[in-house]
Amino acid sequence: MLRKIFRQMLITQIVSATTVTICMLVDSIMIGRFLGMDSMTAYGLATPVLLVFAAFGSMLSAGIQVMCGKTMGAGDREGTNACYSASLVMAGIVAAVGLALVLALSGPLTTVLGGGKPSPDNPVYYLTQDYLRGFIIGAPAFIFAQIMVPYMQIAGKRTILVAAVLAMTIGDVVFDILNVFVFHGGTFGMGLASSFSYYVAFAIGITYFIGKKCMFRFRRSGVTGKTAFEIIKYGIPTVINQISLVALVFLLNKVLLHVGGNAGVAAYSVISSLGNICYCVGSGVASVSLTLSSLFYEDEDRTQLYQLLRIMLIYAVVLDVVLIALIWLVAPLAVRLFVTEDPVVFELAKKGLRLFSLSLLSSALNTSLKNYYQGVNRTPLTEAISVLQNFLLTALYALILSGIIGTDGVWLSFVLGETTTLVLVVIFVLAKFRKKGFAETFSLLPDDFGVAAEDLFERTIRDSSEITAVSEAAGEFCAAHGDSQRDSMLLSLCIEEMTANTVEYGFSGDSLQHLIELRLFYKDGERVVRLRDNCINFDPVRYLELHQSDDPAAHIGIRMVMKMVKEANYMNSLGLNNLTLVM
Repeated sequence: MLRKIFRQMLITQIVSATTVTICMLVDSIMIGRFLGMDSMTAYGLATPVLLVFAAFGSMLSAGIQVMCGKTMGAGDREGTNACYSASLVMAGIVAAVGLALVLALSGPLTTVLGGGKPSPDNPVYYLTQDYLRGFIIGAPAFIFAQIMVPYMQIAGKRTILVAAVLAMTIGDVVFDILNVFVFHGGTFGMGLASSFSYYVAFAIGITYFIGKKCMFRFRRSGVTGKTAFEIIKYGIPTVINQISLVALVFLLNKVLLHVGGNAGVAAYSVISSLGNICYCVGSGVASVSLTLSSLFYEDEDRTQLYQLLRIMLIYAVVLDVVLIALIWLVAPLAVRLFVTEDPVVFELAKKGLRLFSLSLLSSALNTSLKNYYQGVNRTPLTEAISVLQNFLLTALYALILSGIIGTDGVWLSFVLGETTTLVLVVIFVLAKFRKKGFAETFSLLPDDFGVAAEDLFERTIRDSSEITAVSEAAGEFCAAHGDSQRDSMLLSLCIEEMTANTVEYGFSGDSLQHLIELRLFYKDGERVVRLRDNCINFDPVRYLELHQSDDPAAHIGIRMVMKMVKEANYMNSLGLNNLTLVM
């Protein structure tokens, strides 16, 4: 089931990340082909500001992923709603403050970014300022769209999410074309086109959040300093990651201006635009890993965390190897989308893109590992990886190699920075945490994490023929732990009743492959049963509450089970039903 959920979430994440990036790519293509290299340089100089807003959005998104993973793993519905409420308020504050500051300080900000000072002989200054003003109008929609993504993933509303980001991409293309051929709005119009496309995505996504079926509820009482602090705390590693990226872009622009002039910066803009799409694969794997690792860590599920580690690394390797080969084949065509008349920029960008692509595999592995470690509370390691891969090592290599081989040194710095980071991570983990197996070593889980193997019983049910054997084996497991024959039999009956109902009512009606994952364990003197399935949403606890006044003979199976348990908790997350019973 985990492999299937991972694949579904990954597809959605890559599609959404790719389409968002394509909006920026379309802007680059239209600017490069129709507005000229000065405008392309201005777009490149404005990139750090875009990354700053992306950093705040990513911080909130990552904080949401980790915090909701923990609250939902613990069955804390109120905690989930508190996270939802606080994140909405925080997103509104970030959007409002950012919008006001950029509009008020666009001139000085342009100079700081490298656009120089206002002068009739310096068109890049005015072009950079125009793009910033146009883009910043969409800041509120940009920020809110970013925090919609994790909530929709958690709720399993992947269709709406994909529809929103596809509409945004189509809208951006249409608005860009109108700007270039109808309104002639220049770089300001290109920034404004992006803003409009973000509002299109926001309008589609919000239909779920204002609907009755939304699983999240805004609670004013949840908007507290404590909740905001928790979101920020869990999102800080992502902020460090984004700040490192902003600093790197700023530094590399300066280096390229020195060794390659405006042509070098323009080529880097092309490589960055195409590279952002390439990064969507690795960042997609990493984002899914962050959500799932947070959930399984709070659930203290060592088995799922081991499996998650293997799955994420396999996907990262396979997908990025294919991606690198593809980039080497299509690099000339891809660069030609941006550059049609300047042969110097074309050659710089083509060669740079191919060299840059060699960093994608190690980048995907680094990013996946750091997000996984963030989910399992290894925050210092996550932050160290971010600084090493996204700034320190890459910047160091760029400064050294650019003085020796010029712009080629900048492109190679990505490969060397990412590879060195990965080598250092592997050396660190093997030196401090080495254990018998790969997953046991690189999962970095404490020895006392979760439930001891002898206290844990796990099985997967795929059809009705397996129900009796699994329920009887669960009863024997309890008897072996010293439970009375009566208690063991009742637990076996409980499992048989609940799984049989799920198979009967949940496994039919569609062509999907359905599974039930049973986890029975002893902890702190209690027997706990957790049932997880990928059928239609069904909350047996709420169902019984709604039918209390029915005939006592009705719903006899659920009534019987609920009388046998001390505590029953249901939570739907990632499109899965999760029922926890404390016997």
